[in-house]
Amino acid sequence: MQSKEPENPLNNMELKVIAYARNGHTDKFGIPRQSREESPILTRIVFEPEYSVPEALRGIEGYSHLWLIWGFSNVRRDDVQNTKGWSPTVRPPRLGGNRRMGVFATRSPFRPNPLGLSSVRLVEVRRTEDRMELIVSGADVLDGTPIYDIKPYLSFSDSHEEARNGFAEETKDYRLEVDWSRVEGDLSDFLTETSYEYRGNDAVITRLSRANHALLETEKSDIEYILSQDPRPGYQDDPEREYKMDYAGWRITFNVQRDNGQCTKEQCTMYKGQCTMYKGQCTMYKGQCTKDAEKDIKGCVIIKKIEKIR
Repeated sequence: MQSKEPENPLNNMELKVIAYARNGHTDKFGIPRQSREESPILTRIVFEPEYSVPEALRGIEGYSHLWLIWGFSNVRRDDVQNTKGWSPTVRPPRLGGNRRMGVFATRSPFRPNPLGLSSVRLVEVRRTEDRMELIVSGADVLDGTPIYDIKPYLSFSDSHEEARNGFAEETKDYRLEVDWSRVEGDLSDFLTETSYEYRGNDAVITRLSRANHALLETEKSDIEYILSQDPRPGYQDDPEREYKMDYAGWRITFNVQRDNGQCTKEQCTMYKGQCTMYKGQCTMYKGQCTKDAEKDIKGCVIIKKIEKIR
């Protein structure tokens, strides 16, 4: 006869939201599938009033990285419920959506307790008029995601060089090249948008234009990174299909061509027996003159249109 676990008030613990994440990911389509060190995307961790206490963050600036424990707030439980109330297997999108894996062997949101874990870089500790905030990079979360806990990342205990990555190893270097050259309309509207109501004051116009341009360049960098990670479901590979992604108030229309990354004009060429490219690094790879960064490129994102939605 199986013994019964002793009663413990923590067996059914209620989690408290200590903060909310704020960033440009207003829709789950486009959110990076993993937190990544190289991600340029910044997220504000805005503490709830009860926990917005400077003393609670004392010493945190001494750490370069943090762990975020958060909730999959956009998961519909009825998508996976069965008689047990959860699904023991899931279909990871990166594997094409047709291979089932055990839920505990994945980071799928469809799990008994829909909790996420992200390793992020701490960029800044900020105090506003009424809240404490952490600015972090590399978070793979939706805007408005509830944060349940924050812990420091310790390199001497949390990093394992000999770790194996299971089936995730198959796609860890997967990425696409992004081509802005074929976008419909005037791309300069995206890069140099300015406020004209201050035309009577040249100094103000200059400051506004520069600040706005810097912000738009940041958003362009974010969009390019997101698209390079291929936000499409793994089972969709129609080069004619157009996708729409919302980020930071922009709607981006794009499709993906499977052409081994040959989508920009900056290509590697052989010249007098040398592998060369203007403004880039090229090497011989598998008998081909190839961009260094192109070895793992699986295709090309063609941005067709970009428009402001708010």
